[in-house]
Amino acid sequence: MSFHGLLIGAAAFIIIGIFHPIVIKSEYYFGKKIWPVFLGVGIILVGIALFIDNLTISAIVSIVGFSSLWSIRELFEQEARVQKGWFPDNPKRKH
Repeated sequence: MSFHGLLIGAAAFIIIGIFHPIVIKSEYYFGKKIWPVFLGVGIILVGIALFIDNLTISAIVSIVGFSSLWSIRELFEQEARVQKGWFPDNPKRKH
């Protein structure tokens, strides 16, 4: 039996779950202007994944990288959700 697929699937589930509050907190404290950080992390991790020999670890690193890239879109959508009143706005942050 091979548990690699289950491990990768569980890791993807956990990683996506972790990125959800990261995006919310990032938008709250920094706004959408932090998107280049997500871009840089995503590109670096996807690039690193290309050089990892272990398929399972490479897949997990790649999932983190692509989740970071997807978070760019989510940052902009989170800003819209805040404007609709679905999430709190940070009154201390300069807009």
